[in-house]
Amino acid sequence: MNSPLMLELQLHEYLRTKVLETYEDIDDETLIDTLEGLTNLQDKVAAVVRSQQEDRVNAEALKYRIQEMQERKSRFEERVASKREMVAMVMDRATIKKIEQPDFTVSARPTSPGLQVLDEDAIPEDYWKPQPPKLDRKKLLKELGQNCEIPGVSLGNGGTTVSVRVR
Repeated sequence: MNSPLMLELQLHEYLRTKVLETYEDIDDETLIDTLEGLTNLQDKVAAVVRSQQEDRVNAEALKYRIQEMQERKSRFEERVASKREMVAMVMDRATIKKIEQPDFTVSARPTSPGLQVLDEDAIPEDYWKPQPPKLDRKKLLKELGQNCEIPGVSLGNGGTTVSVRVR
């Protein structure tokens, strides 16, 4: 990855190695100050964090916009169903079987009866579909965190994360 941040990190690592080779007895604070003066690594990290914050804001805005659009889509779908039911009811009551127009033909026909479940407990087992078992990941993580030995699973290595506080 040749992003500006990664290039700056490579420069920082190179300079750190050279400074440590040249000044073997340098203390940590002086090394940190020297590298901060020689590179723009902290500025590059800050720029990436700002960009990440912008992306988060944009993602939240899109989430809100998508929710609005899904609600609008649902309203359109409800209108489609309502108009379809209204046309079916009108054609049925007026005993109209077919209407032909230049851009469409609408036909009324009987529908199959729908299933109505009155008492699920009374339905024989043959009519039930077995569901595959689902792994309880939360329980596994909890018990592994309590040093339980569970065959087939283990805790992976943790990584590094960052916390960004905005003032």
